[in-house]
Amino acid sequence: MAPTKSSNVRIETSKESTKSYKKVINDKVESVLQSRKNANEIFDLLEYLQSNKEKEAMCAVHACGKLFSDLLERGDLFVGKLPEEDEVLEGERTADDKYRIFLRHRYINCIEQLLENMGHNAYPVKEASLCMLMKFASTEGKFPLQKLDWCEHYSFPRELIQAVVERMLSEIEDMAMIISRFQEFLEMDDVRYYVMCSIRDHVANVMEKNKGVVMPIFQNNVFTLLSNINMPSQDSELTNFMVQQGAKHNDWKAAKFKEHKRVFERTWLMFLKYKLPGSMYKKVLVILHETILPHMSEPTLMIDFLTAAYDIGGAISLLALNGLFILMHQHNLEYPDFYKKLYNLLEPSIFHVKYRARFFHLANLFLSSTHLPVYLVAAFAKRLSRLALTAPPTALVMLLPFICNLIRRHPSCRVLIHRPSAEAPCNDPYNMEEEDPAQCNALESSLWEIKTLQNHYHPDVAKAAQAINQPLSQTETDISKLLELSTFELMEKDLKEVPSTVPLEFDKATQLLNGSRDVLGIHFCLE
Repeated sequence: MAPTKSSNVRIETSKESTKSYKKVINDKVESVLQSRKNANEIFDLLEYLQSNKEKEAMCAVHACGKLFSDLLERGDLFVGKLPEEDEVLEGERTADDKYRIFLRHRYINCIEQLLENMGHNAYPVKEASLCMLMKFASTEGKFPLQKLDWCEHYSFPRELIQAVVERMLSEIEDMAMIISRFQEFLEMDDVRYYVMCSIRDHVANVMEKNKGVVMPIFQNNVFTLLSNINMPSQDSELTNFMVQQGAKHNDWKAAKFKEHKRVFERTWLMFLKYKLPGSMYKKVLVILHETILPHMSEPTLMIDFLTAAYDIGGAISLLALNGLFILMHQHNLEYPDFYKKLYNLLEPSIFHVKYRARFFHLANLFLSSTHLPVYLVAAFAKRLSRLALTAPPTALVMLLPFICNLIRRHPSCRVLIHRPSAEAPCNDPYNMEEEDPAQCNALESSLWEIKTLQNHYHPDVAKAAQAINQPLSQTETDISKLLELSTFELMEKDLKEVPSTVPLEFDKATQLLNGSRDVLGIHFCLE
């Protein structure tokens, strides 16, 4: 259906209005840049910047970006500690100073509105505002608005970066998309350094102000921003800077690898100091060993966080033990309760959760050392055998080889299989309720549970249990392919097997009521 005349008029009017406000905005920018007499036109530009309409706001963002970037480069903004505007009117200052101070205040107003626009309804406005703020940061780095602080921060616009970080770490709005867009700027070494400093300070302020209560939205924003930081691994990688400091560059903290590691460590420790939402513990623990620990100067400082995470239970406890295991093996952490905590995670529910495969993969890793005491390995083998009595077939197909592997690694545990006194009925000395593996009497017991499973209804389980009837080979069974075995896969495997002919003990009937062994045939046989 062809558009009517009235609809064509509306479309043309809309195009004209779009062109008109673009022209108005661009003309105002040129007007301000050409003559100081037109400085008040900036108020109109800032008003457009507050528009709820996407196209008007986008046009105003780019216009303000051009205007203040040019003013910064021309040196038209006041440099140094900025006085209040009321003081300027009352004090005796030159017209030139008053003009520069006026522009500096309008620049601040522009930054405040761009920060506000990072929460705009339209994502393109959010993105454009973020990029413009970072453009201002880059320009300020070349044309500083503060007197140079050669003691520590040099000419880096840290206040502007801190404002951007605080806006991204909103307490009420999920900023994941805009943080993802910000990752491009985190590749610059000086930006990364000051972002981490800003996160550390802001987290401390917000969490102390709220007395350390869980703040899901805020803490999720902090984690998203922190997890987007890619740390360098050596000094030679620090080459990408937004701001160059000339001859004093090598003395700058942001250019030192040691300082990056220090602030990275302190930022993560500050974030993990407070209680997190339940789901976030798992997110942190999953990336801990690859993303966090390698870049910390003292990884053992994570012990408090990992201990607190273990106390939560479930998958989080398991992941916390993985972190503790890394600290023990790679950083010489002494943690005597590690295997006791792992032992107490072995509950019947472990076979029915979605992280079962990861649990047994890590448990296999933790118990791989041949230097573990025999009583400890015996306790694990016995507890797993007891749990096997109520485990589903999919878990048993993996669990029984797992137990056999433990005994292969520690030949002293073979006594659990070959115990002559176990032939006669007796009370099992093993105490399932004991939390300390050293006190559970596992080494005095036997794996009678595996003998029982030789009569299991599932043939694969019965076959796996029969492995203890013969001397165990030296080669361990690879359980990696069995860790994620599902009920569907087990049934599909059984269905694909060709059934063998099974002899049945009965006479094949040839006539109705005429079999000599047929019940009806005996009583109703026709003569």
